[in-house]
Amino acid sequence: MNTFIRIFNVLLTGLFVCSCSTNEPARQSTICNEDGTVTFQYWNDHAKEVQVDVQFAGKNPMTYDKEKGVWTATLGPAAPDLYPYCFIVDGISVMDPLNPQYFPNEGFKSSLLEIPGKEPLPHDIRDVPHGHIDYIHYYSESLGATNNAVVYLPPSYLEQPEKQYPVFYLISGTTDTEEVYYKVGRVNYILDNLLAEGAAQEMIVVLPYGNPYKLLPTPPGSAMIPQTNFGADVFSIDLVNDLMPYVESRYRTINDADHRAIGGFSRGGNQGLSNGLRNLDKFSYLCSYSSFTSTDIPGVYDNADDTNSKIHLFWSGVGTDDFLYGNARDYTEFLDKKGIRSVKEYTHDKFGHTWMNAKYFLVKTLPLLFNPQAAEEAMAAAQPTRPATGNEPQFTPGVMARLFPKPIISPEFAEDGVTFRFKAPDATQVLLQTELLAEPMPMEKDTTGVWSITLHDNLMDTYKYCFVVDGTQVADPCNMYLSPDNGFKHSICENSAAPYALATMGDITYGTVSYDLNKHTATYTPANGTDDCTVIRLVPGKDDTIESWFKTGGANAIADLLIAQGKIKPCILTTDSSVKAAKEIRADDFISWKERRAALEDCLKTECAQ
Repeated sequence: MNTFIRIFNVLLTGLFVCSCSTNEPARQSTICNEDGTVTFQYWNDHAKEVQVDVQFAGKNPMTYDKEKGVWTATLGPAAPDLYPYCFIVDGISVMDPLNPQYFPNEGFKSSLLEIPGKEPLPHDIRDVPHGHIDYIHYYSESLGATNNAVVYLPPSYLEQPEKQYPVFYLISGTTDTEEVYYKVGRVNYILDNLLAEGAAQEMIVVLPYGNPYKLLPTPPGSAMIPQTNFGADVFSIDLVNDLMPYVESRYRTINDADHRAIGGFSRGGNQGLSNGLRNLDKFSYLCSYSSFTSTDIPGVYDNADDTNSKIHLFWSGVGTDDFLYGNARDYTEFLDKKGIRSVKEYTHDKFGHTWMNAKYFLVKTLPLLFNPQAAEEAMAAAQPTRPATGNEPQFTPGVMARLFPKPIISPEFAEDGVTFRFKAPDATQVLLQTELLAEPMPMEKDTTGVWSITLHDNLMDTYKYCFVVDGTQVADPCNMYLSPDNGFKHSICENSAAPYALATMGDITYGTVSYDLNKHTATYTPANGTDDCTVIRLVPGKDDTIESWFKTGGANAIADLLIAQGKIKPCILTTDSSVKAAKEIRADDFISWKERRAALEDCLKTECAQ
């Protein structure tokens, strides 16, 4: 990868900012060596023991250089790819505080290591036209709450306002958020590259959130778990009755089965297959990545000729070292016996049930979507399912319980307080640190090793927080909401009863937050067009990214609610410094996000008054 492309990658991701002083050399936490090994570096003089846990090598001890104050380990060699990793500090998993790229997830918090190849990789951020990424919110009648999704628009979408596009609904796995196929699976960059090569059809890609129950208030003392009753669960009902109509009303889509695809990874693949097969009048391209689904779907499996006539592509990929391999293999064998055609793809070198496989499967299938000739050629050349050996791993309730234990609830809201919890049985001290407290507050440990503290003030505020475990900052592993900061990434505490909590803002019309990956800007536009809108420029702070004003600051939610209440006219909020704005709000002029939100609200009521 040449110097220009390396610089271009950094500019496009828009996340890396050096936090060191001009007199101190930049610290680099990962160094990709010429021999394919990777040197990990972690600065922490509080730690007694540190390991690095990376997908291609597992957990390995790091060595401490007391003179330099740094822990190091060199691992590999490893194949060029994008790998999750974290540091384990005295038994506690922590993200790399120097790495801007991270793995969005409901639970675990990992950073992402990018090992470049000698030749460009399919997911590389290349010097080609890039599509836009929209973050959308919509009121879901099925949920009785506001749901969200991420939408990829191809590079031509804004340039050709009359053109309509097919749609691929692509769902992430268990505990993943709607961002994972974007930030880890890199579906947008893979598709950008394929389009630049003329190797795929232009399409819109919709990334739903696969576990919408998580958006609803959690009953005290209970834990929401991912749904598994696919076809009758709230996700499926929301998909067909709420999300799809919203997408088709807001974007220029072609609304028939020939121009819709659905699929996903792991649980998302199950959800994709289930909903695709139950709605063959709506979907004709089905993709299963490391997954399988029910063998009891009425009218589908026992009517092979009719089913085959409705499906352009039925594609299934799985690793032979995946813990779901046995189930996925059994499912495609079932399809074979029923006479239902499907393409099978097997891998053995991508570490099993991983996003290395998920990206690879995208590369194989995206060129086939909405290309009937290519899809038919793939289906015609499909091979039977691999013979069973009797040693295939099977996904059982015991495996489910081991992989996804009952989570600790944190933060947990009650009428009179909010409780934070963190499990660290061997820690000697755990503190709660928030931007609203002058000093960190000590937490108390119970007999199970869970530390907790309850706050009774600022219940309706949204703020950043973290735990300080024996001197080391740690994001809350039980909270799916991370502040997209440069450097250490804090968790976000937001009460669902807070004024601008999106999930409970009700049946109002929501605008869209769009990320322009060519210009590296973020812009909120109101739902009903941008004609005669006042523009307010939002300037990120020194520790912020272009996402911060929206994901941490909730700028879009503030505008949506004030517009819905009739208190302001529709407006545009942008980080784009090239756009003429009526007013500019600089994040660094304020100490906390509470003060920044108040300043934005005052500004909107003044500059955009009805």
